[in-house]
Amino acid sequence: MGVKIEIFRMMLYLSFPVTMFWISNQAQYFEEYVVKRKRDICPPGEEMQRQELENFKERMRERREHRLLKQAGLVSEE
Repeated sequence: MGVKIEIFRMMLYLSFPVTMFWISNQAQYFEEYVVKRKRDICPPGEEMQRQELENFKERMRERREHRLLKQAGLVSEE
């Protein structure tokens, strides 16, 4: 009787984390949440904001490149 209880306990201990991992990685459970969150962060109809963000990213990239070139001595001080 003791061996059967130990086997049952071991199966329970192993099956619980495996089941929770399997459930937490099912896409259909979280697809609605992810899509909603993505739309909150970056609404599809906000083209003006998207363009401003792209312009900002481009300016930051140019500044970083200029700074790195200045540090390397390839660009004179302005």
